[in-house]
Amino acid sequence: MTALLNGIRVLDFGRYIAGPYCAALLAEYGADVIRVEKRSGSEDRFPAQIGGGVGATFMQMNRNKRSITLDPVKPEGREVVARLVAGADIVVANLPAASLRDMGLDYATLCGYRRDIILVTSTAFGPAGPMSGNVGFDGIGQAMCGSAYMTGQLDQPYRSMANWVDFSTALHCAFGTLAALMQRQTTGQGQVVTGALLATALAVFNAPVIEQAVAQANRVPLGNRAQAAAPNDIYRSRDGWVLVAVNGQPLFARWARLMAAPGPGGPLPDDPDWLADPRFASDDLRGRHGEIVGGRTARWCAVRHSSELVAVLGEAKIPCAPVLSPQQVLEHPQVQALGLLQDTDYPGLPRPAPVAAVPLWLSGTPPVPRLRPPLLGEHTDAVLAEAGYSAEQIAGLRQRRVV
Repeated sequence: MTALLNGIRVLDFGRYIAGPYCAALLAEYGADVIRVEKRSGSEDRFPAQIGGGVGATFMQMNRNKRSITLDPVKPEGREVVARLVAGADIVVANLPAASLRDMGLDYATLCGYRRDIILVTSTAFGPAGPMSGNVGFDGIGQAMCGSAYMTGQLDQPYRSMANWVDFSTALHCAFGTLAALMQRQTTGQGQVVTGALLATALAVFNAPVIEQAVAQANRVPLGNRAQAAAPNDIYRSRDGWVLVAVNGQPLFARWARLMAAPGPGGPLPDDPDWLADPRFASDDLRGRHGEIVGGRTARWCAVRHSSELVAVLGEAKIPCAPVLSPQQVLEHPQVQALGLLQDTDYPGLPRPAPVAAVPLWLSGTPPVPRLRPPLLGEHTDAVLAEAGYSAEQIAGLRQRRVV
């Protein structure tokens, strides 16, 4: 079966997550992605070192890619860029506009090498505004969209340790890339696909901002407790923690029946009539009285093991999941059943790395077979040869520290 993006070539000048993961998604479905790295290696090679001179982030970002090293600022480096772009369809570079110009990767320059090229770029703060020239990472989106404020406590905001802004930006950019490819098939013209961390964060966290603008809710952070539903929180069990999420009247009615059923933790003498009490008549009202509803749930959970809670609540069709450590994630049967974490070898690692495949299942166009991430510059000679360089010319570029 022909891969979905067979014949599409991508030059990945990305940094850290937003650019490289966008390119990784394209590589997962057959695009020939060439990772263009600094001669000393790209930044995502190094955080969370796991052996072999690479970090955990690099293992995730660079599956199914080839790697070349290149200094695009040097004049000969620009010549290499020109040849590579002439044979490419897409350039991915999550870099500020000034950096793109310095490296000769701005759209006007790229169009001089191939007029229908697609440039996919993203920045921290977007293309306009007083902070547009500033740089930043995932956390700036979490901080400025309201998420960090609402996640913590009144005296201490918290950001998520998951880089959801970076990954969501990569997803949006991959979506934009595919849309641009479809448009090019119709018009023959390329274009610029532009993403931004702050824009992504505002899109994902839009509902609370809408609520504030329209209803002036002035909500304050409640830790893990939901703002407009209950019980919806992380509760302690006899041997750990579980998340229970009750949203909507049908789920609340199921929860109320559980509280009234015989067994550990209930029913209790001081229980109100959960379904008749006006304090709990809607999600919003239950959220306002979340301490009462949540407190009852906490008492019910505290006398059960996590596995029992997941089983009982699952049987009742109430969302519940255990709070897992990274080690427990690896061992959990549901995670293992998905087959998403695929053992990936890499030279120098003490054991294979469980790298997540793209979390989609397309019935007619599966991902291509998994290739390990590349060694630094592993494919430099092959890629340059494809661009028309002779072995002697490649040796000269190495000697002059261009590649």
